[in-house]
Amino acid sequence: MATVAVTDETFDAEVKNSSVPVVVDFWAEWCGPCKQIGPVLEELSSEMEGQIKVVKVDVDNNQQWASQLGVRGIPALFIFKDGEVVSNRAGAAPKAALKSWIEDSI
Repeated sequence: MATVAVTDETFDAEVKNSSVPVVVDFWAEWCGPCKQIGPVLEELSSEMEGQIKVVKVDVDNNQQWASQLGVRGIPALFIFKDGEVVSNRAGAAPKAALKSWIEDSI
Protein backbone atom coordinates (compact mmCIF):
# COMPACT_ATOMS: atom_id res chain seq x y z
CA MET A 1 0.00 0.00 0.00
CA ALA A 2 1.45 3.35 -1.01
CA THR A 3 1.50 6.32 1.29
CA VAL A 4 -1.64 8.47 1.23
CA ALA A 5 -1.65 12.27 0.93
CA VAL A 6 -3.83 13.72 3.68
CA THR A 7 -5.19 17.25 4.06
CA ASP A 8 -6.59 19.08 7.05
CA GLU A 9 -10.05 18.16 5.72
CA THR A 10 -9.33 14.41 5.37
CA PHE A 11 -7.20 14.00 8.52
CA ASP A 12 -10.01 12.75 10.77
CA ALA A 13 -11.24 10.17 8.26
CA GLU A 14 -7.78 8.88 7.28
CA VAL A 15 -6.00 9.09 10.64
CA LYS A 16 -8.26 9.55 13.66
CA ASN A 17 -10.87 7.04 12.42
CA SER A 18 -8.46 4.46 10.98
CA SER A 19 -8.91 0.83 12.00
CA VAL A 20 -5.12 0.27 11.86
CA PRO A 21 -2.31 2.33 13.42
CA VAL A 22 -1.29 5.30 11.25
CA VAL A 23 2.18 6.78 10.76
CA VAL A 24 1.74 10.48 9.93
CA ASP A 25 4.64 12.18 8.14
CA PHE A 26 4.52 15.98 8.36
CA TRP A 27 6.73 17.15 5.50
CA ALA A 28 7.30 19.84 2.84
CA GLU A 29 8.56 19.75 -0.75
CA TRP A 30 11.58 21.95 0.06
CA CYS A 31 12.72 19.80 3.02
CA GLY A 32 15.82 17.70 2.24
CA PRO A 33 15.50 15.25 5.16
CA CYS A 34 11.79 14.82 4.27
CA LYS A 35 12.81 13.73 0.77
CA GLN A 36 15.33 11.29 2.30
CA ILE A 37 12.77 9.42 4.38
CA GLY A 38 9.95 9.56 1.80
CA PRO A 39 11.09 6.43 -0.09
CA VAL A 40 11.80 4.64 3.21
CA LEU A 41 8.25 5.30 4.40
CA GLU A 42 6.93 4.02 1.04
CA GLU A 43 8.89 0.77 1.55
CA LEU A 44 7.67 0.37 5.13
CA SER A 45 4.10 1.05 4.01
CA SER A 46 4.36 -1.85 1.56
CA GLU A 47 6.26 -4.18 3.89
CA MET A 48 3.88 -3.60 6.79
CA GLU A 49 0.66 -3.52 4.77
CA GLY A 50 -2.29 -4.52 6.92
CA GLN A 51 -0.40 -3.61 10.10
CA ILE A 52 -0.06 0.14 9.52
CA LYS A 53 -1.09 2.92 7.18
CA VAL A 54 1.38 5.67 6.25
CA VAL A 55 0.07 9.13 5.40
CA LYS A 56 1.83 12.34 4.43
CA VAL A 57 0.70 15.84 5.38
CA ASP A 58 2.25 18.74 3.41
CA VAL A 59 2.68 21.40 6.09
CA ASP A 60 2.92 24.24 3.57
CA ASN A 61 -0.68 23.62 2.47
CA ASN A 62 -2.14 21.96 5.60
CA GLN A 63 -1.13 23.62 8.85
CA GLN A 64 -4.04 22.85 11.17
CA TRP A 65 -2.90 19.46 12.50
CA ALA A 66 0.80 20.35 12.49
CA SER A 67 -0.06 23.33 14.66
CA GLN A 68 -2.37 21.34 16.96
CA LEU A 69 0.31 18.70 17.48
CA GLY A 70 3.04 21.29 18.13
CA VAL A 71 5.19 20.43 15.11
CA ARG A 72 8.22 22.74 15.23
CA GLY A 73 10.47 21.07 12.64
CA ILE A 74 10.08 18.59 9.82
CA PRO A 75 10.10 15.80 9.09
CA ALA A 76 7.92 15.12 12.11
CA LEU A 77 6.49 11.63 12.47
CA PHE A 78 3.54 10.70 14.67
CA ILE A 79 1.96 7.32 15.26
CA PHE A 80 -1.78 7.33 15.91
CA LYS A 81 -3.48 4.27 17.35
CA ASP A 82 -7.23 4.24 18.04
CA GLY A 83 -7.34 7.94 17.17
CA GLU A 84 -4.69 9.00 19.70
CA VAL A 85 -0.98 9.84 19.41
CA VAL A 86 1.05 7.00 20.92
CA SER A 87 4.51 8.10 19.80
CA ASN A 88 6.32 10.79 17.85
CA ARG A 89 9.80 11.64 16.62
CA ALA A 90 11.47 14.35 14.58
CA GLY A 91 14.10 14.20 11.88
CA ALA A 92 15.24 11.65 9.36
CA ALA A 93 16.42 8.20 10.43
CA PRO A 94 17.58 5.00 8.74
CA LYS A 95 14.97 2.44 7.69
CA ALA A 96 15.87 -0.02 10.44
CA ALA A 97 15.45 2.65 13.12
CA LEU A 98 12.10 3.78 11.73
CA LYS A 99 10.82 0.21 11.44
CA SER A 100 11.88 -0.57 15.01
CA TRP A 101 10.20 2.61 16.30
CA ILE A 102 6.99 1.76 14.47
CA GLU A 103 6.96 -1.86 15.68
CA ASP A 104 7.63 -0.79 19.28
CA SER A 105 4.80 1.75 19.10
CA ILE A 106 2.06 -0.38 17.60
